[in-house]
Amino acid sequence: MSPVLAGGLLGLLAGSGLLLAIGASPPMRAMRLDDRLAPYLRDSPRPSRLLTDPVGPTVGLLAPIRRLLVPVLGDAGRLLDRFVGGRRSVRRRLNEVGGTMSVEDFRIEQVLWGAVGLAAGALVTASFTVAAGRLNVLSALLFCVGGVVAGVLARDWWLTSEVRRREQAILAEFPVVAELLALAVTAGEGPTGAIERVCRLTGGELASELSAALGRSRAGEPLVQALQGLTDRTRVESLARFVDGLIIAIERGTPLAEVLRAQAADVREAGKRALLEAGGRNEIAMMVPVVFLILPVTVLFALYPGFISIVQLAR
Repeated sequence: MSPVLAGGLLGLLAGSGLLLAIGASPPMRAMRLDDRLAPYLRDSPRPSRLLTDPVGPTVGLLAPIRRLLVPVLGDAGRLLDRFVGGRRSVRRRLNEVGGTMSVEDFRIEQVLWGAVGLAAGALVTASFTVAAGRLNVLSALLFCVGGVVAGVLARDWWLTSEVRRREQAILAEFPVVAELLALAVTAGEGPTGAIERVCRLTGGELASELSAALGRSRAGEPLVQALQGLTDRTRVESLARFVDGLIIAIERGTPLAEVLRAQAADVREAGKRALLEAGGRNEIAMMVPVVFLILPVTVLFALYPGFISIVQLAR
């Protein structure tokens, strides 16, 4: 690397740091709503620290580093959110995953994944620079920008994959849970008691969703509304029909056992059809190596001796 290029990069780094420091200084920062209301709320008691979420380790070597990076990561996450958009889609997928992560936390994780991609791009650039003996600024810029974009998109793809895996887990658990509910209802339990018993005896994604609905109903929310919220958080059609059957049984007192058994049978049949479709797709995919790899090699082995004989006779 030439001294002029090294000096230019160091000057760019120093200028960027100076601009960041000036932009984050108190005169340049926009006043938040909390800062505006703080002078009028000084007499109110401070909440207990047990009720607040910790932002990181409070002791140790990483504590000051974590406290310094949290505002930067928050600003970077908000900038990424304005640039990328799609808050409604992200919020819907986060609700489908069933965690407590907010959109802001997800954007911060995207920023971290983008930083990892930037580090990977810088590592690839350094490897090519060492191998070639010179630095190509355009390729270095493309590698770094591509790493950042790949990291951000990889976190979004991972969230979609988590949603898909959770839906598959719910579909796999649904027949067992539905038959257990039907058995409990047949034995004389009410819908609420049957759900509570099944949640106590089983585990998994569907049982955790039903337990969360029961918890909200015990907190004061009507059980019908809590179950309807379970449907809103997932896109599984069989689960929506299952919840509709529970709601109708709770509101009107209709028989529930046969409906649950029929829904469990429908889900099992749908699972069998999905397995047959996957087997058909895999069978077609297996034809690709057979047609394009094995068959040409077989034909080549069959025709090569004859081709050599023809060449020798022609001489």
